Amino acid sequence: MSGPLIRPLPRPRARLTLLCLSFCGGGTAPFRSWARALPEDVELALYCYPGREGRFTDPFARDWEELLAEALGAVRSLGGRPYVLLGHSMGAWVAFDLAVRAERAGGPAPRAVVVSAAHAPSRVREALSTPPSLYDTDEELLDWMGSAGQLADAVRAEPELTRMAVDAFRADLRVLDGYHHRPGTRVRAPLHVLYGERDMMGAADVEAWRPLTAGGFTATPLPGGHFYTPEVWRRLPDHVPALRPAGPGGAGDPGAADVRAPDVQAAGASLSTRSRIARSMDLRVAPLPNLMNNQ
Repeated sequence: MSGPLIRPLPRPRARLTLLCLSFCGGGTAPFRSWARALPEDVELALYCYPGREGRFTDPFARDWEELLAEALGAVRSLGGRPYVLLGHSMGAWVAFDLAVRAERAGGPAPRAVVVSAAHAPSRVREALSTPPSLYDTDEELLDWMGSAGQLADAVRAEPELTRMAVDAFRADLRVLDGYHHRPGTRVRAPLHVLYGERDMMGAADVEAWRPLTAGGFTATPLPGGHFYTPEVWRRLPDHVPALRPAGPGGAGDPGAADVRAPDVQAAGASLSTRSRIARSMDLRVAPLPNLMNNQ
């Protein structure tokens, strides 16, 4: 078993940590290449949900509370270094609730929260009522994952890999089913929304995030669908203002560009076998442009 926090490229002298949280059924693999795309004084840390990759022998989280309690422990393990949270899809809701809990607990609280390709938590029930659903069959979930670019054909050709993919996806859907946003809950940290121009999010969906922060709010439209384009995904941290150093053109520069969508501006097996499979699963997700919504 490995720990829940993975640092693909340790930078002990970094001034800031970018802590990423994955999408439904996902692991850390799709985020690892970001380590070399970040500024040299920013370290990448990835929270691995239980039951996958290096944690495939750990039981899946039983519910939202269990997942968030462990994630909060991972945040505390960062020590005193400032950090930014970035969550994609389901990970956006994890990041938001994690920030809320960290702030209420007296810290360490994030410098900023970045939510990518996700509806606002205030609309979580509405989002969970559309596919993919906890009540879908295995085949329906596999079809959805394939169409969304989340499941490679090579994985679906292997029954053991397919079973692992479905189990992880369904386990995360079960956890999500227990998430309930309390009206009025918001973070104090600045909130930045990233979303695909061809994803199923309109101006009202993006704008629904605005009341959920007492800090600054910005939104950036990006090419592609739920996973953007492969080129955008590879350098997604470039679109996070909080990672830029203070100074001209950086996050601390009042003249730094605040790019928003015009409509938003207007609206405001055996252990050895399972080890082999787990390593293979690290490579199963290839972010592709798509038109699908996701959890």
